[in-house]
Amino acid sequence: MALHPPQDGAKLIFAPTPTPGRTTETTPEDAEQINQFTKGALSRSDLHPSSPIHQFHAWYSATSSCTPPITHPETCTLSTASLPSGRVSARMVYLKELDPKGWVIYSNFGTSRKGEDLFGSKDGSSTGNPYAALTFWWEGMERQVRVEGRAERLSREESQKYFDTRVRGSRLGAWASKQSQVLRPTGEEGDDGRKQLEGWVKEVEERFEGQEKIPVPEFWGGLRIVPERVEFWQGRKNRLHDRFVYEREGEGWKLERLSP
Repeated sequence: MALHPPQDGAKLIFAPTPTPGRTTETTPEDAEQINQFTKGALSRSDLHPSSPIHQFHAWYSATSSCTPPITHPETCTLSTASLPSGRVSARMVYLKELDPKGWVIYSNFGTSRKGEDLFGSKDGSSTGNPYAALTFWWEGMERQVRVEGRAERLSREESQKYFDTRVRGSRLGAWASKQSQVLRPTGEEGDDGRKQLEGWVKEVEERFEGQEKIPVPEFWGGLRIVPERVEFWQGRKNRLHDRFVYEREGEGWKLERLSP
């Protein structure tokens, strides 16, 4: 269906989305019912008294036992901010590991926007901002977790262990993709830049032909978010959500309830 410009300032989208099959506009009463969160409640006694990492592990484990199970609960948003502009960028990533130190993802940090945000540009035009945030949203449980902290690179040895678990095509792809670099069309009919990427892949395939053990690229690897603040959010009726936040206090954590 083609989209047309709104007429006289009309909105293109007006949430909440009507129930499928509905032929009339959503009424305030409908919206009230659609938007209610009724699947749970959260109190201080439900939470781990001293560790947001243990609490996250408990919630994450529960995603497989709810009905229906949460699909891909490891999916989260990684947000970073560049300096000195302060501009924020965000993208969906997969959590790959949780350890006593924090949350770990893997990606390209040599050419990507997130790499430049976190570690600064190679030409020195921007400095690194090591602070980052992860947001998890589990709609089926009406739960949200927000992690804020400092980002640190994993060692090459640690990254290699995970890299070895990826299928061969993904390992070659990590070498081939100059992530976030503009792809230039070759001039061939129908090519919008994809052929340049395919050319890089072919070069990498030839480089590692017959080689099963592929080294992890220096520009690629693990990133751990070491938490300084972690919020657990449980949806409640009438937007009066339950929110609890762990904030680092010395070597321990302070736990407080927040107003919705």
